[in-house]
Amino acid sequence: MNNRILVIDGQGGQLGSQIVKALLAKFSGISVTAVGTNAAATAAMMKAGAAKAATGENPVIVASRKADIIIGPIGIVIADSLMGEVTPAMAAAVGQADAVRILIPMNKCENIVAGVGDLSTSVLIQDAVAKAGRYLESR
Repeated sequence: MNNRILVIDGQGGQLGSQIVKALLAKFSGISVTAVGTNAAATAAMMKAGAAKAATGENPVIVASRKADIIIGPIGIVIADSLMGEVTPAMAAAVGQADAVRILIPMNKCENIVAGVGDLSTSVLIQDAVAKAGRYLESR
């Protein structure tokens, strides 16, 4: 079974790199692909250990079609979020993907998620990794 996990991040890629590290530390037999909305985000996720990486709109579209799980900040499904780095085509590709989406509720960049407390980034990442694990175990 090929468990293809796509991590998408923008800006400096700090969230994405932490997700990549946490996934690789927790699971074996997974393939983590990282797509950054910019080169800095991609580089950070590559340094964290992603098996494959690319940058920009078309890689988000292509990788979203191939993923079993997509993980990233909630902004990856909102056009013009992450300070304009997420294009409408990127948001649509993630939203229409035949994958499980694990969206991290980062209350930044004018996207506020109601009902979500002020949790630390590390707690949010731990929860995202746990949710990925439950999905992988159920397959």
